[in-house]
Amino acid sequence: MSPPPPPGDRPDPTNAPIGAFDQSGRANAPNLGATANSSGDESSTNRRQRPLIGITTYPPNDRDRFDLPAEYVASVRRAGADVILVPPGGGDPAALLDRLDGLVLSGGGDVDPALFGGGPHETVYSLHPDRDRDELVMARRVLETELATLAICRGSQVLNVALGGTLHVHLPDVVGETVVHRDEPAIRQGMPGPLPHDVTVEPDSLVAKIMEAEHVAPMSWHHQAVDRLGEGLRAVAWAPDGTIEATQHEAHPWLASVQWHPELTADRDLTQQRLFDALVRAAQEGM
Repeated sequence: MSPPPPPGDRPDPTNAPIGAFDQSGRANAPNLGATANSSGDESSTNRRQRPLIGITTYPPNDRDRFDLPAEYVASVRRAGADVILVPPGGGDPAALLDRLDGLVLSGGGDVDPALFGGGPHETVYSLHPDRDRDELVMARRVLETELATLAICRGSQVLNVALGGTLHVHLPDVVGETVVHRDEPAIRQGMPGPLPHDVTVEPDSLVAKIMEAEHVAPMSWHHQAVDRLGEGLRAVAWAPDGTIEATQHEAHPWLASVQWHPELTADRDLTQQRLFDALVRAAQEGM
């Protein structure tokens, strides 16, 4: 008998999410308006001068609420930007990007293997057609508009699939478990599953230059990963087992894509916060 599906590559669900809201748009957090600002007493002029960063959210949960772990929003706020949450399943996602200064493609459930020619697997979980469709559209639009973008975990996988690449459906089947990319026993018990592991980054890559580091040990929480690279992407970081941990696009001026979760440690690890800081600087320059 297969284990119950894991809850996803999200932080501790006991942490109150920022910006949870139902499908009718009713807010489930008192501090969320049109955007999430780091200060409530800024003038409207100052607010307009701050970049507006969109962050994709998870699909509706069992309480009919879209949500997103608060660490994503906190990391972007620390970098000096305002935040708007982008839930799946509504309107024209490509047109929405034209209103933003930058984008974070967040983590979450699996990308449907059918989208990249993968087969079924008992570990595949939390598939959501609307989210897959919208984020694939957004990933392709980012390449057209050169919008500053940070792709995280699932977001990195979405970007690769959008550009014609493929994923490993279940990484342990390919590389074994010499490097643990998520805490499987904890997940089977309904507990959070992030774990740190070493990552080596190509010295001249965008990610290394941003982090000012070539060796890091960030938090990991995934079981899918990039296999064949999408068009225009280059692998720039690897786990000790050879898993691709970061990519960059050769033609895009600012597109950072990491398989790990920088938001989980950004409040105490400057190498990880720098990814958000650099995103916001790039967004500011593009305003």
